[in-house]
Amino acid sequence: MDKKIVIIGAGVAGVNAATKLVDNGYPGNNITIIDMGKSPYERKPEEVMTGFLGAGGWSDGKLTYHTSIGGHMSKYCGEEKAMELFDQVITNFKRFHPNPEEVQCSDPQAEPDFIKPYFGLRLFPVWHVGTDYLHEIGKNWYDYLVSKGVNFEWETKVVSIDFKEQFFEALDVYQLDQPYANTRVGKYDRLIFGVGKSGIDFGKQLAEDYSFPTESKPVQIGVRFEAPQKHFQKLIDISYDFKLYRKFEDKGVSLRSFCTNNNAAFVAVEETYGDHSYNGHAKKDEAYRNDMTNFGILMEIRGIDNPFEWSRELVEKVQAHGTGLYYSPSRKPSTTSEGDNVSAHQIDWMGLQVVAEHFQGYFEYISDFIDDMKKVFPTLKDDWGIYIPEVKYLSPEPKVDYSNLTLAHFENVHFAGDALSARGITVSGAQGIYIAESLLN
Repeated sequence: MDKKIVIIGAGVAGVNAATKLVDNGYPGNNITIIDMGKSPYERKPEEVMTGFLGAGGWSDGKLTYHTSIGGHMSKYCGEEKAMELFDQVITNFKRFHPNPEEVQCSDPQAEPDFIKPYFGLRLFPVWHVGTDYLHEIGKNWYDYLVSKGVNFEWETKVVSIDFKEQFFEALDVYQLDQPYANTRVGKYDRLIFGVGKSGIDFGKQLAEDYSFPTESKPVQIGVRFEAPQKHFQKLIDISYDFKLYRKFEDKGVSLRSFCTNNNAAFVAVEETYGDHSYNGHAKKDEAYRNDMTNFGILMEIRGIDNPFEWSRELVEKVQAHGTGLYYSPSRKPSTTSEGDNVSAHQIDWMGLQVVAEHFQGYFEYISDFIDDMKKVFPTLKDDWGIYIPEVKYLSPEPKVDYSNLTLAHFENVHFAGDALSARGITVSGAQGIYIAESLLN
């Protein structure tokens, strides 16, 4: 337990890894966590992508409890072990929750007949924490790790890593105009690379520098859909976080609803690499109730060369006005839970046609998806709006040793979270715990 462990990224993966280690006696002063963002005491609500617990811990906290959602955990360790790891992640979120009894599991059982003619519906258990409680969880969790001696370095960006010589170089992100002014060298025995969506370009560069094999991931892009909750209530009563889906295998395209938010739901802006994208949050406190629903309609598009670059180019075209876009046949952009209008440039039907051109023929799948939702939920009609775009940048997936998530030729370098294969809170946390268990054995 005298090995120095450096965790790059204070997201859900890295934090769960550190927690597993110190819970089992690993000395916290031998663990350093580096992140571009801020501690939970300094992090602002709009700072979505970086900081303690990462993007996943600054969302509305839906903990999916099924191995078919959010990544490939069972691929690495089998179904039974994956579910055991999920249990540990959920336990951690409850452990640091000020009112853990409020974290309830929704477990829908049967697919309703009214969906079947138009969509598939994936049903699975989900624990919902709530945006408001996540911020409190973050503070309690952070205080625990600090009390155990874990070292945190905030507002710090790692710019290079030498896998062979076991050191990293880091600099303060707010002094990038003097890129070498604060360069320093830190040594490690084990490195956990959990940089999340904000570190995709860094992960790509490391893969090129060290020629380790990766598997390209498909494009994931679409819109954030919003409407009064009443239109979807009959489905929400069955599944809080419903997953409507359809596939076009011959086209290499599949669509799904994603990250449904209800009751006290609001649309939020995400900023990654300077791009504006949209996501959704929901608070648990009934005082914030607005009876709105929002969810992503995401396309997974296979067969596109350089999917990361393709997605970024599309997003840059969409945000030519300096923000993302909003379109509705009848509604104005909503307000956030704090009462401010969501930042978006409102467009008309003609503007939507221009957007469709940017999507290079793929937007018709989203249009058809919305048209069929109006058939399934007939009261919806034109009482809806979309925020454009919602995009999930995915890093190439490194090929790792399944037993400990290390690179084949660099056995002291582990990958976890979005930097590996995860697409959600539960799987990211599970991967962090899985790595920690390998270090304890």
